[in-house]
Amino acid sequence: MRRILIPALTTLAGIGLPLSAPLWGQMHKVAAPEEVVRAVGVYEWTGDRAKPTASRLIPVTIFIDGKLEDAGEYLARPVPMALDTGTLYEVDRAGVPQGIVDLRYASHLVASGSGAADGSTDFDDGWFGYGTYAPPPPPKKTVALKESKRPSQIESSKPDTAKADPDRPSFSRRPDSASAADKTQQATAPQSASQTTPQTASAGPAPAKPADSGAAGTGSSSTAGSSSKTTDASTTQTDPSTTQTDASTAQTSDDPDRPHLIRKPEPTTTAQDSGASPQTTTGTGTSTGTVPADDPDRPTLKKRSPEEAKTAKREASESSATGLATSLNDDPNRPTLHRGKGQQAITEAEFPKLKGVPSNLHQAVAVSDAKTRPMHDFTRPWADDTEKATILAKLQDMARAQIAIYRSKAAATPAPAPKAAPAKPAPAKPTPNSKLRRPKKAAPPPPPEPLLDEELKGFTLSYGGAATYVYTAHTDGAGATLIYVTVVAQMDALGTLEPAIQSVTDAAHLDRTPWLRLVDVVDAEASNRASLLFELRESASRQFALYRVIAARSEQTFLTGTTQ
Repeated sequence: MRRILIPALTTLAGIGLPLSAPLWGQMHKVAAPEEVVRAVGVYEWTGDRAKPTASRLIPVTIFIDGKLEDAGEYLARPVPMALDTGTLYEVDRAGVPQGIVDLRYASHLVASGSGAADGSTDFDDGWFGYGTYAPPPPPKKTVALKESKRPSQIESSKPDTAKADPDRPSFSRRPDSASAADKTQQATAPQSASQTTPQTASAGPAPAKPADSGAAGTGSSSTAGSSSKTTDASTTQTDPSTTQTDASTAQTSDDPDRPHLIRKPEPTTTAQDSGASPQTTTGTGTSTGTVPADDPDRPTLKKRSPEEAKTAKREASESSATGLATSLNDDPNRPTLHRGKGQQAITEAEFPKLKGVPSNLHQAVAVSDAKTRPMHDFTRPWADDTEKATILAKLQDMARAQIAIYRSKAAATPAPAPKAAPAKPAPAKPTPNSKLRRPKKAAPPPPPEPLLDEELKGFTLSYGGAATYVYTAHTDGAGATLIYVTVVAQMDALGTLEPAIQSVTDAAHLDRTPWLRLVDVVDAEASNRASLLFELRESASRQFALYRVIAARSEQTFLTGTTQ
């Protein structure tokens, strides 16, 4: 190896290349980064989703130029870009399409407080989109494959003559092909011999010597003889070509399907009848065609003179029609044309507005992407009921522990009371003299506090990622006794369930700690990695946030503005 490297390094140093430079190059194609434009919203409705009583779309994020922006404020002119009329949103459940929402118009609401005349509440503030919902198209029916009535068979290229099919196509040599080749070879041999003879005769005769008349007569006679020999040689030379032509004609005339080229007959119309100039003939006798006469309607190309160019430019500048400096599409207030009913035909009866946060409110993730992407299901199916029960029991223990800690912190120590007069000691009770004392029975542990409206969901947030579980519930009561709990846990490599998010609050302190309500998981960046979309609900406002969970650790990647 040393003997090979030393000459190579010497060569590189001799041609002036630095020895420290890398000796390899890029061998693969680097694709340009994909430009992703993807909007995420929350679709809310009441009643049946196929025919909702009322519905609305709340814009959350828009991923553009490699970063997340607030969809309720991005390019608001005045309507945000995410709520443009005609935008299609796909309603998903853990990445699986459930329907399409076609936005028809957007509206900006201002909170007027509870008890308003129009029925709005403190939550009705900001931009909302309204449109029609359509279920996903049914999958295309695929025709089931049927067994062929004639199964395929492998046959040899040399079929058995006994089992040969008379109708089977076959390729074979024509019977007259060998005879035609022989004829061509025979016709070529005499031609080569005849071509050699004249050349030898023309180069062989010696120059004639001057002599008397007898010699002159002899020379003339020899000249005549040589001319006669030349004529015979030329005659002999043309015979093979005739023979070759006859052979080729005999070979091709036997094929009835051979195409024939026929010269197109020249027109017999004279120059005087057609109005064209007569044909011109060159020195070799070939015709170059007819020269057409001047047609008054025939277009011609002419170069303008400087005076004509100036006149045309002046006439164009004095025209009454002038173009705009900018495009009409740049006007944000320019009306647009759409298919279907016009904007003036849209009424609230067709698109009833959802107001407030009613108790029967349903939520789902809505995604709008400029490109159609393959479906990615983030749901983690349960292996069996035993696995689900085991995970549920562990998450319940985590939730009850967090509720106990929250109550202990909430129970503030009361202020010290004023000192009272010391009370007189009570007389001691007489003790029985019996030596037999029965041990007191230990009090049974209190039953676990019941948790209501429990909901457990499992997800796989990325390809090959760890299982992620989200548990939500609340206790019974009202005010400070009504406690909401949310636990997000992830399984580690050893199979241990580690908590990533633990949120506890009560109905009386939502402004201090909002209620963390899971909407769904969503791939906000089109990276095949899902994030948890939560609603942070307070007593009179709410926000939406994205959380990314990796290795049992959570990170808030985005938070919207407050929707009052």
